[in-house]
Amino acid sequence: MSPDLQAGICFTWRYLVPERATVPNLYHDTAFCRDMPDVLATGYLVGMMELACTNGIMGYVDWPREQSVGTLVHFSHLAATPPGMTLEIKGEVVEVQGRRVKFRLEAWDGIDKVCEGIHERIIIEPQKFNAKLAEKKTKAGL
Repeated sequence: MSPDLQAGICFTWRYLVPERATVPNLYHDTAFCRDMPDVLATGYLVGMMELACTNGIMGYVDWPREQSVGTLVHFSHLAATPPGMTLEIKGEVVEVQGRRVKFRLEAWDGIDKVCEGIHERIIIEPQKFNAKLAEKKTKAGL
């Protein structure tokens, strides 16, 4: 992890909302969700916010030897967005404490502010992370 990864880094990431990201499509295996509005699902939006942060700090980690995983999300989903619109996610690193990186984010769809909140990620070494995960899978009998 680069010592240049510090508070004050700002980034913007754009993402075209695909049809698969809507509530009826994301949860197609749940009958009542197929009847819900054809709008961006909050669960998918959270993932987009996480990806924006991952992309925003990519230049400050030794990718792929270092990566990051999400550990905290605190977002408000403020407006509905239909598929086909592009989200513009703006973020700022607000704190770096050891391997923990905290972000402030907001997303706009060109008409409305869609989301705002806080996200935290931890910088990991995938080799170590995957070894612990393999151990857990073995203990779970998977």
